[in-house]
Amino acid sequence: MLSNSFLFIRSIGPFQKKYKHMHIFLLCFLFLLTAVGCQSREERDENAAFEKYTDEMFCSEVSANTVNLHYTLKEPERFGIEEEDATLGSFETDPDMIRASAENIRCSLEEFDYRELDTQNRITYDILEYQLKLSEKNADYILYGEPLGLVSGAQTQFPVVLSEYQFYDRQDVDTYLALLEESGEYFDSLIRFEREKAAAGLFMADYALDTVLEQCQAFLDMGDGNYLYSTFADRIEEVDELTDEEKSEYMQDNALAVTDHVFPAYEQLIMALEELRGSGENEKGLVYLPDGKEYYEMVVRESTGSDRSVEEMEDLTRRQMTDDIEAMEQVLGITPGEAREAAASMGQESAERILSMLKDGITETFPEAPETVLEVKYVPEEMEEHLSPAFYMIPAIDNTQENVIYINQAHMNDDLTLFTTLAHEGYPGHLYQTVYYESTDPAPIRNIMDFGGYVEGWATYAEMGSYYLTPLSREQATILQKNSSVILGLYALADMGIHYEGWSRMDTVAFFSNYGITDAETIEHIYELIIGSPGNYLKYYIGYVEFLELKKDWIEEKGEDFSQKKFHEAVLEVGPAPFEIVEEYMWEM
Repeated sequence: MLSNSFLFIRSIGPFQKKYKHMHIFLLCFLFLLTAVGCQSREERDENAAFEKYTDEMFCSEVSANTVNLHYTLKEPERFGIEEEDATLGSFETDPDMIRASAENIRCSLEEFDYRELDTQNRITYDILEYQLKLSEKNADYILYGEPLGLVSGAQTQFPVVLSEYQFYDRQDVDTYLALLEESGEYFDSLIRFEREKAAAGLFMADYALDTVLEQCQAFLDMGDGNYLYSTFADRIEEVDELTDEEKSEYMQDNALAVTDHVFPAYEQLIMALEELRGSGENEKGLVYLPDGKEYYEMVVRESTGSDRSVEEMEDLTRRQMTDDIEAMEQVLGITPGEAREAAASMGQESAERILSMLKDGITETFPEAPETVLEVKYVPEEMEEHLSPAFYMIPAIDNTQENVIYINQAHMNDDLTLFTTLAHEGYPGHLYQTVYYESTDPAPIRNIMDFGGYVEGWATYAEMGSYYLTPLSREQATILQKNSSVILGLYALADMGIHYEGWSRMDTVAFFSNYGITDAETIEHIYELIIGSPGNYLKYYIGYVEFLELKKDWIEEKGEDFSQKKFHEAVLEVGPAPFEIVEEYMWEM
């Protein structure tokens, strides 16, 4: 099983730590436009004015709902943000709002002299322009999005986000309990959205609905053992200003709020979705929807951050797979099965020990990252079937010294899987990339933009490299790493085949059979997973291969002066961005 990282809900939902579109930037634009235009260019410092503008944009965006704000900032008052009434936000379906927001941003950007901006501000400017184009395209396809995705939909992410809502003081506890009381309203907006999808003929297929309902029911079936009880007790114990009596009272309040608001919200969602059964008119890929091919192209561009066409991505994937297979063939006398047997004898290590080994192992080829604190937690047994193999909880940007990685033990089949998964989530993957980038003191607005291709591509690049940090021989590591890369490439090709080329289930079976994968149940699962989360595998694979392509360019340009550490430093300091922007600016880092 390939390791997936924690993904916040898609752009139409409220819980994005990293936002996929800029269409929520709306409320403050009239005053922003006025503020930008109130001083002539000759009289102002262009960089200072631009930074003021993006900082105001950041403050407006993170204040859109309470969860966004709390997950992004530990101390919002330091940014001049005053917390208001607790809100979970809602699901938007108004394309005119998106277009109006995009037009406002465009007018604002035109007020700045791009030539006067320094490198970091030009990167931010270019990213905003890039996001504008995506946002405008997305406006035409709002109802095509699926907040109840099978990989990381609202139904599985909602309680996880709540369970990791940090309590820094009494006010945080009060706010959290107020948020629980908003669960019904939030789920009502989700239900309205799904009904609109159904009315437009865009509701999910019944087999995807079955999976979503199973995930919802699994959460309810935990009953008194639900982790929203236990995690609350753990978190409130850390609030020193509360007396033992107050903590006990709060735990009772939490139990009542979960029982009276969260559980009924899930029950209502289950009933509403069941009523929509049969309204999904398409059981195959996106290409079979009206304008589905164009929508998938947008999904892919958004998901990967790559400017390649789908056809070019297919070619790139096949070329990389060919390279990987040829590399495997050069390792004579070792099969993937034999290498896996060798990996089984690596020796059992704790997650904490593996992370320490990884951190030490990357010092020669990766720049030094700031010291930080990491806690490893484990997915509740009742939810193991429905959550990713592992995920990293992105910390608040003013609290990056506290990090959490969740491990789903049901998916950790052996020590090698745990090792490479922790490389993906920890060092030099998500945790390392996040903490390193924050140490460069980026503009706050950069921290709430989502570029899954860069972020997941980097983590996959880290995961692939980690095979060579294990105790395995170079040859054994090569076989296993290339095999893993080929399998992920197959998933990527299947994603494009199903949603862009229109593969049926039988087409998908035939495709995998060509590569020796013949287990019908496995292929059926892959097909339905891809149907339920279009573009998801491309985020990992195309993102990974784009980093390999950037490295090839770096090697060619630097020649004998090539340094792995310098390359890594360059792409890390550009930070999460579309790959065309990373490629343009990595030479200036």
